[in-house]
Amino acid sequence: MKAQADDTRARVVFLIRVPADRTADFLGAYDKIRYEVAGGVDGHLIDQVCQAERDPEQWMITSEWTSIEAFESWERSPGHRSLVAPMRDCLTEATSLRFVVRAQTSRGSSPARTETRRPPGIPARNSGGQVTADG
Repeated sequence: MKAQADDTRARVVFLIRVPADRTADFLGAYDKIRYEVAGGVDGHLIDQVCQAERDPEQWMITSEWTSIEAFESWERSPGHRSLVAPMRDCLTEATSLRFVVRAQTSRGSSPARTETRRPPGIPARNSGGQVTADG
C-alpha cells in the first residue's frame, strides 16, 4: 500500500546557530519572511521559530506542510533563495530535516478518534505484537 503524497502532512525542521550579535537581524529577517510564506505559499500550514533555553545561539525553525512535495516545490521556486537570503546570512550552521507526519495527538483526542498512518510496507499489529488482518 503506497502512501498518498496529498494526504500525508510533513514537518520540516531547521536546526540553526545564530551568533548573539546577529539575533536581532535574524529575527527581523524571519519576521519579513513568515507572513509572506503564510499568506502565499501553497501547501504551507504553520511555522514556528524557537530558541534553545540553555543555549541562546541555538535555534529551530519548524514548519508544517500539506506534503513533502509542497515544501520541496516552494524550496525550488524562483523567489525562494532571494526571500530567505537575509535570514541565511545570519546563520553559522544549518541542518535541514524532513519528516512525514504519521500520527498526531491533541487535546481532546482519544484512541477511538485518532488514526496512525503506517509507512508503506509496515504491517499493522495488535497490542500483542501479532500482524492483524489489515496489515
